[in-house]
Amino acid sequence: MADHARKRDLPLMFIGVLVALVGAAFIGGGGWLASLGGSWYYLIAGLGMLFSGGLLAAGRRLGITLYTLVVAGTLLWTLWEAGADYWGWIPRLDVILGLGVLVALVAPRVRDGFGKGASFGVAGLLVVVIVAGLGLAFVPFDFVHPNPVPEAGSAALATTVGNDQPADNPAPGDWPAYGGGNSAQRFSPLDGINRDNVAGLERAWTYRTGDLLEERWGAETTPLKVGDDVFLCTSRNIVISLDAASGEENWRYDPQVSKDAIPYTAACRGVTYYEVPPGGHAGNEAGGDAPDNDGDHLVAASGEAAGRRAGNGADERACAKRIFSGTLDGRLIAVDAATGEPCQGFGDGGQVDIKKNMGETPPGYVSINSAPVIVRDTLVTGHQVLDGQRRDAPSGVIKGFDAITGELKWAWDAGRPERGEPLTGDDTYTRGSPNMWTTAVGDNQLGLVYLPMGNSAADYWSTPRSEAENKWATSLVALDVSTGKPAWHFQTAHKDVWDYDLGSQPSLLDFPTDDGPVPALLLPTKQGGLYVFDRRTGEPLVDIEERPVPQGGAEPEQRTATQPYSNYHSLQQPDLTPADVWGMTPFDQMYCRAQFQKADYRGMYTPPNADRPWIEFTGYNGGSDWGSVALDPNRGVMIANYNITPNYNRLVPREKANEYGWVPREEKKGGDHGGAEGQGDPQAGTPYAIDVNAGWRVKWTGLLCKQPPYGGIRAVDVKTGKTLWDRPFGTARANGPWGIRSGLPFTIGTPNNGGAVVTAGGLIFIAAATDDLIRAIDIETGETVWRDALPAGGQANPLVYEADGRQYLMIVATGHHFMETPSGDYVITYALPDR
Repeated sequence: MADHARKRDLPLMFIGVLVALVGAAFIGGGGWLASLGGSWYYLIAGLGMLFSGGLLAAGRRLGITLYTLVVAGTLLWTLWEAGADYWGWIPRLDVILGLGVLVALVAPRVRDGFGKGASFGVAGLLVVVIVAGLGLAFVPFDFVHPNPVPEAGSAALATTVGNDQPADNPAPGDWPAYGGGNSAQRFSPLDGINRDNVAGLERAWTYRTGDLLEERWGAETTPLKVGDDVFLCTSRNIVISLDAASGEENWRYDPQVSKDAIPYTAACRGVTYYEVPPGGHAGNEAGGDAPDNDGDHLVAASGEAAGRRAGNGADERACAKRIFSGTLDGRLIAVDAATGEPCQGFGDGGQVDIKKNMGETPPGYVSINSAPVIVRDTLVTGHQVLDGQRRDAPSGVIKGFDAITGELKWAWDAGRPERGEPLTGDDTYTRGSPNMWTTAVGDNQLGLVYLPMGNSAADYWSTPRSEAENKWATSLVALDVSTGKPAWHFQTAHKDVWDYDLGSQPSLLDFPTDDGPVPALLLPTKQGGLYVFDRRTGEPLVDIEERPVPQGGAEPEQRTATQPYSNYHSLQQPDLTPADVWGMTPFDQMYCRAQFQKADYRGMYTPPNADRPWIEFTGYNGGSDWGSVALDPNRGVMIANYNITPNYNRLVPREKANEYGWVPREEKKGGDHGGAEGQGDPQAGTPYAIDVNAGWRVKWTGLLCKQPPYGGIRAVDVKTGKTLWDRPFGTARANGPWGIRSGLPFTIGTPNNGGAVVTAGGLIFIAAATDDLIRAIDIETGETVWRDALPAGGQANPLVYEADGRQYLMIVATGHHFMETPSGDYVITYALPDR
């Protein structure tokens, strides 16, 4: 009899103790959460499990009954909080149901036990429920398709931006500007690769640049294709020309950028192609000899160099066709598109230094990481100013250079916006003034360049900013390129302390209105807002309203009562609630929910708080970032991929920041090896440093505290602003806890950086997500119809072009340190089989 009892009781005691221990953990975490004003479920369930476990260990039937009540209560609570959302079920049910299987298996062993058939049947049913739940992960979720997609030919969004350059009216098989053309619509009129044959797409050739980084990687490059050639830049600004059909290297030019110059990310998003007008400024005829090479004049090419290809069409003048590239150490480089040799007539031997009159510029503080824009022969560039280091960081001044000579024509500094004339002598542009780190867009016909401006230095503290900075920061600014002075502007965040600088390149289009098409500009923002303006005047074509926003915080007198919201369309998600807080298990969910309760969160624009953490949703990588949107001008459809990730932030008093060793980068001992932007940034010259938990992650698993999805892709009717379809974007194959690549193919909607290209073949090509896949998506259905695994992260915009009668898809796969995708140096092209 004793032997029989021991055999029966050991499993019961083990399961009972296990249930009681889990219950104790629930009581501890749940009690903490309840004391913070959060859900009482965990505490109540924990008490139930604690008593149930004790009774089970004692062999009491009541232990089974009590655990059954815990399961039933948990199911009801799950349905109440999560409804039909599968991802909300996981942390609420995984442990409870898993333990339920074990409890059911030992149910026959308690006194007056349950029958084995019934008990094992319940255990089997719970296993089936768990397996079925896992199976739901492979079923698409949150996919909406409320409106039909317009047919090709039903719209005409293409617009006229002049006829000065090939990028104004791109040849059908070319991609002569970062955004496809100077209107930045990211549309290819090619239809040779289409929905009927895309399944046959295969790799045509792969080229490796050799520029590999072990930290701060993320080139974000979109190459250009002009004529027979492809032009691109690498992480450290090596400019390369390839044969567009074969991938054979034509030439490379290395500007010798030091590793010390790398700012937050070694990004070179693109280069700029430019054709000098016949005669240039000196009146030379095409092919004519210039007297010398020391100024404004062109130099005639000779010998072998004169006979080489130079993009589209023959022109033997040296540097008649140029590639401009900005560098991470603040230079503009001009090289001959045919040879890669520096254009000696541009600036000082082929380069100009944009840092002149900026004062002290430590390495990495002033970096050009986006392609310059040329409007009416004026080369316009902004630059990144290293975030989070100093209030008195170098100026964000925008400069316009003569594209032929390199002469500085004007300089616009948001700190002194009334002045367009460049400074001379020892004068210094306003330190800490707003910068433009992303890609501008220009209209040669209007003579305007549109600048998506960033914030003043010290993103999260606004008290020291001047009146001018408060007016022009985080704004779209239209500059007259003849004077360098503003024509109009619109601010998308007042007194920005959320790092909501404008990251997307605007797109130009003819916007359909009841009175006919209007030359327009479409502007996406990090907050998720999309604005439409008459690009001639800046008048909104769809209403914008000022809405009340949360007040208070660390600088209550600085916060504005309202912020602008577009009534056109928004990628912004509903405000977070405690029910949205997630975890892999109930334990990390309790931790995240406790963090939610401890933080200040009152929706979008919750102000920074010095007394406790605050949640920023969407975070600084939310909404639309530098990948921008793509337009199908023939259907009137916009494609926007976006992020749905919060940040968990705290202001850190200066004394505490000093204890942590948070000092500006140039003062750090042992170097700075990166991390998330804002993670321990000193903000020297203000009372507080900033610590950003980007994505709001659990520190011991690396998973996000918000439930999936974390990113999506959406089709929008441009005329009405209505959603056509919307879906989570990205799978879990390269994601998982503790940095483990799970290999699981189910869709979770991952964070994504990089945009799309739309084609006349009815396809959207995009990489961007953290699953290292490049996809083709059917524009009519939103369904993925082709994919391929990349050898490194694809955080870049792809392009589509034609060479020698064959159509190609190209993606630069270098990965991204912030997105935690693998580093690489790949230029990969795809094509249909060459039969």
